[in-house]
Amino acid sequence: MTKTIVASTFENNEKAVDEILSGLEIKESLLKNSLGIIACHKDFVTSGVMKKVCDALPFDVIGAISSLQSTGDKTGKVALSIMLITTDEARFVNVVTPSLEDNFEQKIMDCYKQAATGVYGRASLVLAYWPFMYQYSGDDCINALSVASYGAPCFGTIAVDDSDDFSGSFTIFNGEHYNDRLVFSLVFGNIKPKFYIANISLDKMFEKSAKVTKSSGTVISEIDSRPAFEFFEELGILEAFDSVKSLLVLPFLIDFHDNTPMVAKQAFGLTVAKRIQCNGTVPEGSTLHVATNERTDILNTTGAKVDEFLKEAGEANGLLIYSCISRSWVMGDRPHDEADLINFKINELGKKLPTFIAYSGGEICPTTSFNDKAINRFHNNTFVACLF
Repeated sequence: MTKTIVASTFENNEKAVDEILSGLEIKESLLKNSLGIIACHKDFVTSGVMKKVCDALPFDVIGAISSLQSTGDKTGKVALSIMLITTDEARFVNVVTPSLEDNFEQKIMDCYKQAATGVYGRASLVLAYWPFMYQYSGDDCINALSVASYGAPCFGTIAVDDSDDFSGSFTIFNGEHYNDRLVFSLVFGNIKPKFYIANISLDKMFEKSAKVTKSSGTVISEIDSRPAFEFFEELGILEAFDSVKSLLVLPFLIDFHDNTPMVAKQAFGLTVAKRIQCNGTVPEGSTLHVATNERTDILNTTGAKVDEFLKEAGEANGLLIYSCISRSWVMGDRPHDEADLINFKINELGKKLPTFIAYSGGEICPTTSFNDKAINRFHNNTFVACLF
């Protein structure tokens, strides 16, 4: 048996502990093994309330800062939310790495190996939470976890706060918060997750695409064997690089040419040398399509994906969703609209499906599988959902 319960609070004070404990029905709910997944505004960290809530819970709590959350009946920015997964059918092995300021790949590999030692078989699911680190991208995290786990499906988020420099974008483990550590949970047992992805519609792509001919990690130097900025200059959108908010409405769709779906990436500006700085790795040889990010398209693509997974929900125990914070920013003065649409559709069908939504600085989700191994990707500007 597996049960999932969600609870949230807007009370950034002592009342928060009682609201969360009451909402999760702790005394009546717990089965053999339990895990809490948390999202909260950074103010709950600085006030100490997040730690008090975690300390009051009799199970491990993992997650990340988010500047917008929803648990169905409650949606808001300055909130704290918990999803409790409690089960007799699976076990959770929960990990926080050492600081990843250096030698990050080896540290992730070593932590994974230690966590998986003595447990039979590959993890059914890896839930991953990555801090906002300028020196690494989410791709770096996912590539290391994918190798360490022998291709187990990875799902999760990069932390995001609402400061200008994202300095409060922490990961969370049992009440402690980190700006340099990966937090993850290995889920072993009878958990059968299904994954869903929505990003920009193909008809929102510019007609002209281009090949990435020189890049290094998250920096694109050449497109079609010319300085990368010239491509955007020809499209008449180079001035968008003067503002991060302007770039949010012009995401990229990247074709890896490996028979996997295209992945959305986001540019963050020009380097001093006029190279394109992105929020995710863009490999050489891939094809770049510029697209437009629009409110109506976001609602249409998300709505269609919700319709799809509700048809397949069956006896599912819960729904965990991360959506890029840029999708809420494009909503203008109604940032809740995507979350409200999801909740409306679930409630309209009378589905008693515990749902946890948090907005993200980058989304972690498989796009497909190959030879029984998940092709895990790091996404920008994307809605991802895990039905379990």
